[in-house]
Amino acid sequence: CVVAATMSCKSKVAPSVDFDHSCSDSVEYLTLNFGPFETVHRWRRLPPCDEFVGARRSKHTVVAYRDAIYVFGGDNGKNMLNDLLRFDVKDCSWCRAFTTGTPPAPRYHHSAVVYGSSMFVFGGYTGDIYSNSNLKNKNDLFEYKFATGQWTEWKVEGRLVARSAHGATVYNDKLWIFAGYDGNARQVYYSYLYTALNVNIYHVGLFLIYRFLLAVCQDKMFVFSGQSGAKITNNLFQFEFKGHIWTRIPTEHLLRGSPPPPQRRYGHTMVAFDRHLYVFGGAADNTLPNELHCYDVDSQTWEVIQPSTDSEMPSGRLFHAAAVIHDAMYIFGGTVDNNVRSGEMYRFQFSCYPKCTLHEDYGKLWENRQFCDVEFILGEREEKVLGHIAIVTARCKWLRKKILQARDRQKQFSIFFLDCGGNGLPYEVLMQFLYTDKIQYPRRGHVQDVLLIMDVYKLALSFKLSRLEQLCVQYIEASVDLQNVLSVCENANKLQLDQLKEHCLNFVVKESHFNQVIMTKEFEHLSTPLIVEIVRRKQQPPPRVYSDQPVDIGTSLVQDMKACLEGAGHEFCDIILLLDGHPRPAHKAILAARSSYFEAMFRSFMPEDGQVNISIGEMVPSTQAFESMLRYIYYGDVNMPPEDSLYLFAAPYYYGFSNNRLQAYCKQNLEMNVTVENVLQILEAADKTQALDMKKHCLHIIVHQFTKVSKLPNLRSLSQLLLLDIIDSLASHISDKQCTEMSSDI
Repeated sequence: CVVAATMSCKSKVAPSVDFDHSCSDSVEYLTLNFGPFETVHRWRRLPPCDEFVGARRSKHTVVAYRDAIYVFGGDNGKNMLNDLLRFDVKDCSWCRAFTTGTPPAPRYHHSAVVYGSSMFVFGGYTGDIYSNSNLKNKNDLFEYKFATGQWTEWKVEGRLVARSAHGATVYNDKLWIFAGYDGNARQVYYSYLYTALNVNIYHVGLFLIYRFLLAVCQDKMFVFSGQSGAKITNNLFQFEFKGHIWTRIPTEHLLRGSPPPPQRRYGHTMVAFDRHLYVFGGAADNTLPNELHCYDVDSQTWEVIQPSTDSEMPSGRLFHAAAVIHDAMYIFGGTVDNNVRSGEMYRFQFSCYPKCTLHEDYGKLWENRQFCDVEFILGEREEKVLGHIAIVTARCKWLRKKILQARDRQKQFSIFFLDCGGNGLPYEVLMQFLYTDKIQYPRRGHVQDVLLIMDVYKLALSFKLSRLEQLCVQYIEASVDLQNVLSVCENANKLQLDQLKEHCLNFVVKESHFNQVIMTKEFEHLSTPLIVEIVRRKQQPPPRVYSDQPVDIGTSLVQDMKACLEGAGHEFCDIILLLDGHPRPAHKAILAARSSYFEAMFRSFMPEDGQVNISIGEMVPSTQAFESMLRYIYYGDVNMPPEDSLYLFAAPYYYGFSNNRLQAYCKQNLEMNVTVENVLQILEAADKTQALDMKKHCLHIIVHQFTKVSKLPNLRSLSQLLLLDIIDSLASHISDKQCTEMSSDI
């Protein structure tokens, strides 16, 4: 190998945080293993590939094997390439990979995957792009053995259509190849999914697509964005390997209170890490954006990752390539502004936080029906639906008002009457939404299920739950089809749901739908006024009305529980938390939903006076840290000052939270945010919690920045013992030579 460039690249990633179940509840055993770490969400520019090693390029592939990135093929703007480059992530050095045998012909828009100790390269576009001759798509399959450097061409039996700009991945010992472009004049984009080496073909039923990216996460393959003919999309689909089922994932971000999905694009990259998909770059409406978008597979929400302040951001680009090694993403090459090829390598440090379980915890509280303190009695049948006042009053102002009225009238609010003409199932769905911020959609298109959600929609309108309204409308409009449209339309007319009725009427009078609908038996039994309305709508469609008014999406579970903690739920507090003798009202149901410690206490040995002393092991946290913990319990907030993080580092273990998400954030907060300005507060917290490694780290900062620290007013309020610790550290730091110089000055 010829080494083109080397650079020291030895900063370490902070180790993952796990519970130590062998340690006592006391925090005196707390250790943070404080040491070198890599800042999360940090972009770093690594040494670029020198032209002596390999050309700058785009439309290439990269794969990760052990601690190296392998780059194959692409084009340099004039010629196609078939060289193989190797980047060592530990040494940050480039070289040409050792090869023997006959490599694939020069190509781009091919695919490359790793299986076992080999790389497999399939298909792509070959020929001489400089003279525009001998251009064609390939269906050949090559293997490169990392151990020996041997290239070998496979002879694949079965029908594998030549293609480029396709997707490929390995799952369950199979190479899966999806979609792509065959290059003929009819512009056929293949939407079949193959498995090789024993070729199976599955028709996927999707629109035809190329220049997209796919990634595998949680036994599913995800396909995002790309081109379909002249159309560019930002659709997200998932394919379940076990059932061979394709699903389009809705991107209606307004209903989730999250940022929108990435705008439509092609030529981007997408990689999977943990439970997330990361999308970077590509061409988006004649721009080259450089934001990093993250999709959470569990919550089905998008967000834009904010890079750390010390990041070296890559510029926007397309037809670059990306791979993941350990907990970092590496991006190489691509086409940047003015059609210039890049030879740059960038590294992005992922974060490994455990998932937020807020919605799941409240959902379990609803499912288990523990600690219910309100009973809704529905209609003449007097069907009963149990609930928790703290949750339903935080989520629904209409129910809050009714419960307050019932309490004033009955001097208690364990029973609450609610008119209900039908069964209680719509209320069950409504309650599920209040606790989890979502509803479990039934079978899409089934008439009875659509009518159920219409009843839920009617309730959402009555209870003024804008967020639930939008969820119901989204489901119903997506479920309307030729078989159920008349039933839905008639029910919408009966319930006076004008928006849904309008959607159904417009669906019926579409040119491609009208004849099929009016020939059905259901149309014969439709009410006369509706038949007249449909006929008139067909003859003279009403003018379209456009509104500039933003859609009211309501408030989310997080927003409502935040308001509850900050005072909106004060009237319904039913437990007092005592912190060093100072009372803090709270809600039993919320504490029990989020903490197994409180759940066991309230279930088995609830204090008679309704007061609970708060500590974390033997340590009583500061008031500020306690409020930070309540914010985490009520609405999953993890933003807090570094000194709070030290107090709360052991809280997840002691209080039995669903996972160690809070602890992971505390550790990162401490590692990244100890400054001269807050070092004295963290020193006090470290001393109080007996976090000796953090205390040592703080003393180190104080000694080396003593000129600045000595001017802080908090220094004079430290305890005598801590001041003595600082003096001892200063004395240990000052050398004999410095002491001699000081003596001579005196």
